[in-house]
Amino acid sequence: MFNFKWAILILFIQSFSSADESHAIIRPINGDTNPEELGDVKWERNLDEALESGKTSTKPIFLLFQEVPGCATCRDYGHEVLSHPLIVEAIEDLFQPVAIYNNKKGEDAKTLAYFGEPAWNNPVVRIIDRNKDDVVERISGNYSKLGVVQSMILALKREGRAVPAYLELLEQELYSQAQGIETATLGMYCFWTGEKKLGALEGVIETQPGFMGGHEVVQVQYDPSVISYTQVVEEAQKAQCASQVYVGSEAQKAIAKNLVGNSKIAPLSRFRLDHEPKYYLSKTLYKYLPMTTIQATKVNSLIGLGQSPNEVLSARQIALMAYIQTHLDKGWKDAIGIDLMTAWKSIDKIKGA
Repeated sequence: MFNFKWAILILFIQSFSSADESHAIIRPINGDTNPEELGDVKWERNLDEALESGKTSTKPIFLLFQEVPGCATCRDYGHEVLSHPLIVEAIEDLFQPVAIYNNKKGEDAKTLAYFGEPAWNNPVVRIIDRNKDDVVERISGNYSKLGVVQSMILALKREGRAVPAYLELLEQELYSQAQGIETATLGMYCFWTGEKKLGALEGVIETQPGFMGGHEVVQVQYDPSVISYTQVVEEAQKAQCASQVYVGSEAQKAIAKNLVGNSKIAPLSRFRLDHEPKYYLSKTLYKYLPMTTIQATKVNSLIGLGQSPNEVLSARQIALMAYIQTHLDKGWKDAIGIDLMTAWKSIDKIKGA
């Protein structure tokens, strides 16, 4: 027998399900409850409303077109790119983030059509100005951290805005990882001094102190597009950190022979890492702070040289450091050598405990 009350209930549920979903989510989305495809960024969900609410803002719009729920590519983009703490900070603080679902009706579909973006697609990022014009070329088919960081930096420069040091360092580290990092191994009287002085060089990504052939050495990993092997050895000589040069190729041997002489050259042998890498950093509370590899290298140098490390840290890292300093009873864990995303999750757990 037909039940009129059940019919009304079914119609009500159907009408609710077809409603405009871009308004069903409260702006901004809380990072703890985001769909996994959106990562940890606190997004606004309606472009026109975002422009209206930010009338006094001059920030560019970071516009994400994303399939939610989405495929593995969409989920990975949320997990890896949109959850990296420094990328999240840059998107939220330097831009106005807006997420548009490319598989929904209503306002999402209208925005999709306005920009001519395909539905049911992998992630696309557009950085636009307040007039909805592209500031940089749209990111499509590039699902890497490097792709979005480079686009953010270029957009900030084109808009005449300052690029924070932490973001430039992140770009340098990601770029060198993608293009290839090279290594110079240098013997010296004190590898703590070597880490301090060589880690400060532009283009040096990481330093590792240890032993080779019974001597103290520093392995210097550097970006060859920024600094050459010749320049690394020359700077090491100036800093009195090249009493021995350990070479791993004929090309390195030829360069080292010309710079330091044949008697100071030795072939690479087994490297044994010292038990106190980043010595100057390890003697401060900054050892608990999650950092990228290049940040830790630069912070170690700055502390060793008697300078403030804050110049290479983000605002949120500085705030977190202040929290650590005032909550020493929390049982913080050493973050030196720990991946930034892993270390940040550990920090969140300790703070929430």
